[in-house]
Amino acid sequence: MEKSSQIRALSLFSGGLDSMLAVCVLRDQGIEVHGITFESPFFSAATPRASAAQLNLPLTVKDFTHDITELVENPPHGFGSGMNPCIDCHTRMFKRAGEHMTANGYHFLCTGEVLNERPMSQNRRSLDIVAQGSGYAPLILRPLSAQHLPETQPEQSGWVDRTRLLNLEGRSRKRQMELAAHYGIKHYPTPAGGCLLTDPGYSKRLKELKAHEGLDLRLVTLLRTGRHFRLPGNIRVIAGRNQKDNELLTAAAGPEDAVLKTDGIAGPIVLVMNSADEQTLQTAAAICARYSDLPAGQSCTVLVTRNGITRQMEHIEPADRDKVPEWMI
Repeated sequence: MEKSSQIRALSLFSGGLDSMLAVCVLRDQGIEVHGITFESPFFSAATPRASAAQLNLPLTVKDFTHDITELVENPPHGFGSGMNPCIDCHTRMFKRAGEHMTANGYHFLCTGEVLNERPMSQNRRSLDIVAQGSGYAPLILRPLSAQHLPETQPEQSGWVDRTRLLNLEGRSRKRQMELAAHYGIKHYPTPAGGCLLTDPGYSKRLKELKAHEGLDLRLVTLLRTGRHFRLPGNIRVIAGRNQKDNELLTAAAGPEDAVLKTDGIAGPIVLVMNSADEQTLQTAAAICARYSDLPAGQSCTVLVTRNGITRQMEHIEPADRDKVPEWMI
């Protein structure tokens, strides 16, 4: 490939400052850069979209749900601090990006990764594992740390001038902030992971879900919603904490689920998953009453809707305050 022809790069774009700078560094060499990012129930594409708009960067968003659930089920390189299979996730993203690169006529892949910025996932060993595992190692360029890394095919072929790439390394953000000012980048997210799989509370719920129901996608999307309980008989119950939760739980109810709410008293929507028996519904109704505005010492009526049919459960007393924590996930 002659240098005079239009070189096109596909950037794995997180929307963070590093990924924005990688785009700018390559654009300085006249390279046409497009972005690709991924979304799933565990991470959204909102930040990449906003950052791409700021750079006027064409951005492709790919659904990554099947890939990441497969990796959470069986991560070849294990998990990080939570339920996050970071090395395998990054490898799969590079593989998917490489497939998109090949199908759409890009010359190489690039990323904003900085050597040793994240000691666990961006050390030399991890970067090499990801690149080799993707199947596209020779075509992966990391412009911000390129001068600390072996030459890649884009450099060897003259598509990119290696002397104009950078030598960033480590956790300091000083040089990145100076480069942001140089390129006129005024708005960028703080460096923090946007993946729910790294969140301890979410990871605990996900691990429990995996052990009992498996990674059912409907339940995966509900793990951030409401209070979750595991009742005898292996039945999951979810109680809304606010109006948004209540709306989500109502919309998520399937034909075999039961939806409970207190009659005439403000309170949560309680979703009882699958075909719960009457005893389980009684317990769920007591949970519903516990989190309602029912005055102390009183009982209430709870409405139960299943398969489009609503009935009343009367004289429901709130669940015992000491018992509820035993069921809570």
